[in-house]
Amino acid sequence: MPGLIGKKVGMISVFGADGKNIPCTVIEAGPCVVTQLLTVEKNGYAAVQLAYDEKKEKHTSAALQGHFEKAGTTPKKKVVEFEADFAGELKLGDTLTIADVITEDVKFVDVVGTSKGKGFQGVVKRHGFAGVGGKTHGQHNRLRHPGSMGASSWPSRVLPGMRMAGHMGNERVKVFNLAVMKVIPENNLLVVKGSVPGAKGSYLILEA
Repeated sequence: MPGLIGKKVGMISVFGADGKNIPCTVIEAGPCVVTQLLTVEKNGYAAVQLAYDEKKEKHTSAALQGHFEKAGTTPKKKVVEFEADFAGELKLGDTLTIADVITEDVKFVDVVGTSKGKGFQGVVKRHGFAGVGGKTHGQHNRLRHPGSMGASSWPSRVLPGMRMAGHMGNERVKVFNLAVMKVIPENNLLVVKGSVPGAKGSYLILEA
């Protein structure tokens, strides 16, 4: 199985073999339930749908309740598809844990999440601009302004792609090759080196 759904628990630090203090992220990975098997003949592509994290029935639509009942499981909050052909290996209702995905030969994982939303931000925070600069020579309240944006007579407009103020964060981010520091299968916990996108409690997709 190439992946699993998880949740960000928080960050800790561990000491490496060389005695250095390494910042790490703790992820609660699984258990996930197989809620649908998609095939090329029926759906046009092969994939397996996994569901994670309990959800109350009163907060679940009737259509989704029927979908989860067909798989013989309770309603879940997060549903993700992993494209691969597992028709012969998995069946509806199977439960996948971290031990099924993060085996001993898996040393690195990719993590997909949604970054923290920062709202509307200026160019200094969003793009690392230095601002216009000094306060002299008639400048007033220009320290964090973007400065010149383009020419005058041509093209007489701001070209597309110009780095300007705007919405920051709340984007899908994928971090590649995070080293697996420790696996605690009895608690469904995975410790990876470095940081992952999102706030504490946000959902993550692990790809081994």
